[in-house]
Amino acid sequence: MKHVLSVFVENQTGVLVRVVSMFSRREFNIDSLSVGVTETPDFSRITVVVHGDENLIEQMIKQLEKMPVVRAVQRLDEKNAVCRGMTLIKVKADDNNRLDVLKMAELFRAHVVDVESNTLVFEITGSDDKVTAFLRLVKPYGIAEVIRTGLIALERGEHTIYEHCEEREYYGKNLL
Repeated sequence: MKHVLSVFVENQTGVLVRVVSMFSRREFNIDSLSVGVTETPDFSRITVVVHGDENLIEQMIKQLEKMPVVRAVQRLDEKNAVCRGMTLIKVKADDNNRLDVLKMAELFRAHVVDVESNTLVFEITGSDDKVTAFLRLVKPYGIAEVIRTGLIALERGEHTIYEHCEEREYYGKNLL
């Protein structure tokens, strides 16, 4: 089962390496990883997508909460969160099929970001399902390249990750 974790961390050199190393040392596999500075430059937010059962996810959260640089960990339910990724797709498109490819892109709200004589580069944002459907549709025309960002996510409604900052029950404890 896929799980989305939002990790609120201090914005310091090496924090990302420490967080990723924790996953690696414990042989947790990361499917997607995104990191960026928050509205407060002293903090960053790491969005991690992982697969695992309930026990594995709970262990991941406990291990993250132990780390001094981690201020909060929030588990996001995709039904109650806005989850988006960005993808750049280079599609082969010549004079014969360019219009067809552009019509498909319009249906998916993909934006043209580069035009050459034989290719179009699209930027599409949305869920993995949306991006995968678009890729499947343009595949017959020839996909030259694809690059995806990691997923980013925020909980819907008025709740924020800051509500989780004081809930670090495992901070500093040895869990093994």
